[in-house]
Amino acid sequence: MTLFRRWAGDPILVGLALTLSLFGIAMIYSAGVLNVPSPVVTGAWRRQLVWLALSLVVFTFVSRVRGRWIEWAALPSYLAAVVLLAAVLVIGTGAGPAESVGRWIQVGPLRFQPSEFAKVAAVLGIAWFLSSRESPPAGVRDLVAPSAIVGVLLGLVVLQPDLGTALAFVGILFAVLFWSGTPLLHLFLLASPGVALILAFNTIVWSVYFVALVLVVYLFRYRLYLIESAGVVLANLAAGTIALPVWSSLAEYQRNRLLVFLDPGMDPRGAGWNLIQSKVAIGSGGLTGKGFTQGTQKRLDFLPEQHTDFIFSVIGEELGFVGAALAIALFAALLYRLVLMAEKVSDPFAGLVLFGIFGAWVVHIFINVGMTVGIVPITGIPLPFVSYGGTFLLTCWVMTGLAVRMAQEE
Repeated sequence: MTLFRRWAGDPILVGLALTLSLFGIAMIYSAGVLNVPSPVVTGAWRRQLVWLALSLVVFTFVSRVRGRWIEWAALPSYLAAVVLLAAVLVIGTGAGPAESVGRWIQVGPLRFQPSEFAKVAAVLGIAWFLSSRESPPAGVRDLVAPSAIVGVLLGLVVLQPDLGTALAFVGILFAVLFWSGTPLLHLFLLASPGVALILAFNTIVWSVYFVALVLVVYLFRYRLYLIESAGVVLANLAAGTIALPVWSSLAEYQRNRLLVFLDPGMDPRGAGWNLIQSKVAIGSGGLTGKGFTQGTQKRLDFLPEQHTDFIFSVIGEELGFVGAALAIALFAALLYRLVLMAEKVSDPFAGLVLFGIFGAWVVHIFINVGMTVGIVPITGIPLPFVSYGGTFLLTCWVMTGLAVRMAQEE
């Protein structure tokens, strides 16, 4: 125990991350137990085990790098992420016909996903910028620069296209801004154009929202500059105007995912198949599940991407409500530990990094679990530490290493 404590730095956080990683390998193994074995899925757990071993080595290194060196590397890391994401648009390779550009860079036998590294760079970049300021953002105009820092990376990821991963950058932005002391009113105003874009597909709902927004801006006008108030209103008006062009610009499979979220029955054998089969699997698990490796939806290969994006569906079917609840409890404990660590550090950069990691993981957990049960649209976003994916697992452990290192900063 003493040896583990010395190696881990923070045995609670690392213990939770390691438990989830090993649990993930077990569920990936189960996902590969099919009536008709698949070479890709059946052997995935072995590859994930190799990636876990590599991730632990990288964690050991990252958790021992001096905090000031990490802060110094924030800007170069950010610029490298921009270059890599731009390179993906030119030389990137895809994993399927749905990807018009590709999300990976191939270097010999090694293939990696730059958008995963970009999450770490986004956390470091915005934390570096905000920690260098003498005071927290006091107005909407003070949010332009940090939003642009994250927005550049987010925009490059959207162009791949990878809307699911792009949402993680939104979580990072708002988490770090909140921890930096940004007033909730300003966070709401920053998010308002995105809300307007979504609500614009119903004219009546958007009109009510827009009137309410103008009323809020008027009531809180003493906290805003005139140019800020006008900018927020115009941004929401513009969002409502471009909603239909944005919808038309989406790929057909992206539009279908949003439509079947509203009504999976509209295309039960096509775009609605994933959601329907996922809900059937989780619902059939009952209280205690069908037993490890015994899920019928999984064994018959009805579940899509059951070792990656829909791994939680396998958990629900085979371990039931009890197993799914325990998995969620582990994630809740992991996130709570990050919050406690952020509260204890006195260094501004360290605290912002910790909460940026918190924001990235919250988005991944909420969207992944939510899409398997139908409360959010399917976006293809993995579950931290649990879903199959070497680059993603490595990124999660790099973030864990950063969290451990930052928690030791005074």
